[in-house]
Amino acid sequence: MNPRTTALVVVDVQHGFVNRHSQHAVPAVVRLVEGWTAAGLPVVFARFHNVPGSPYERISNWTRLRTPEEQALVDELQPYAESAAGVIDKSVSSALTPELEQLIAERRWTDLVLCGIDTDSCVYDTAVAAYHKGLRPWIVIDACASTGGVEMHEAALLLARRNIGADQLLTVDEVADRLSAGADLEEHATARGGA
Repeated sequence: MNPRTTALVVVDVQHGFVNRHSQHAVPAVVRLVEGWTAAGLPVVFARFHNVPGSPYERISNWTRLRTPEEQALVDELQPYAESAAGVIDKSVSSALTPELEQLIAERRWTDLVLCGIDTDSCVYDTAVAAYHKGLRPWIVIDACASTGGVEMHEAALLLARRNIGADQLLTVDEVADRLSAGADLEEHATARGGA
């Protein structure tokens, strides 16, 4: 991964997605954003909005993430959103919306480093969508969580290892080490031989 062609995408770290199962990931996300920003690299924030009549409402009977309070990014990330490369509002699980695709094309990004909530839906769906568009997705496993609990988080990582590759899963410390060393993350993943 070349830092000049890579963006950090923070997926749905919103008040409405923070619960007892996911709250532990928020400090890791903040640490990742802080390090990424300090390195002068671009950050994009995605925010989910559950619109009336959505499949989530009609099929799954899920009506959360409707209010501005639930839709707001967590307080710790608000200052970073103000200077972000982009803030993407979406009504689907994947953050790879036409707006983000346009930003990717304009900036010539080839890699997306992903973190956020829920690992098993919005983060995973974004990674798979990016993969199928020819982008290289990276999932920062300890900066992700699932509101459904650790089993859902682990299930998503199991599928990610199979469907996008075990080498595409990193930790916050591994990302920080690569940023501080100025090294190429792709070389690092290859050297690890897959996790």
